Amino acid sequence: MTRIITMSLLALLMLPFALYSVDFGQGGLRDRLAEPHYLQTDSASANLALFSHMILGGIVTCLVPFQLIGRLRDRYPQAHRWSGRLIALSALVTAFGGLVFITLKGTIGGAVMDAGFALYGALLLLTAGMAWRMARQGDFERHRAWALRFFWLAIGSWLYRVQYGLWYLATDGLWSEPDFSGSFDLAMNFAFYLPYLIGVEIYLRMKKGNTDSVLRGTA
Repeated sequence: MTRIITMSLLALLMLPFALYSVDFGQGGLRDRLAEPHYLQTDSASANLALFSHMILGGIVTCLVPFQLIGRLRDRYPQAHRWSGRLIALSALVTAFGGLVFITLKGTIGGAVMDAGFALYGALLLLTAGMAWRMARQGDFERHRAWALRFFWLAIGSWLYRVQYGLWYLATDGLWSEPDFSGSFDLAMNFAFYLPYLIGVEIYLRMKKGNTDSVLRGTA
């Protein structure tokens, strides 16, 4: 019950971001943005990649917390499988769209942001693909490990904005510049996902170590 409440609250907190992302993305695809935006370019391919990325990314962000609720997974296994397929496919398209946009146009923050966001997209592709692959192979222990890695990446865009918001509240934008060239900006190109992945790896290794200790004690 605790996990249901926690994940539901998380999804609720992320809902405004997800709705904005979907609305902005569909407006961009239809060339119906309220006013000219720096993200909209003169390249139809770049616009398609970016705005598809935003629509599907918003959907993934809001749905992915429910995949980690074991009670829902056990009670509604078919719903878990089909929603997982939808989320994984959406994440693959999201990541690919972001990588295409970076390749065609680059990010507003230049080379360092290009590198950080491209690595993020590549890791999103990897974790979504591996979680899907492990599930298809019936290796559910490894599936859950990859799904946990994917979860933290899937909510990365929301975490990026939350971390910026908290930083500005605490420091009034110290070490941050409009062109994303400040020290904080440069660190944030990686800090919205790498620390969480490191935390997941530590957690998984500690969990495995505890399981191995129990098995040795009962051998």
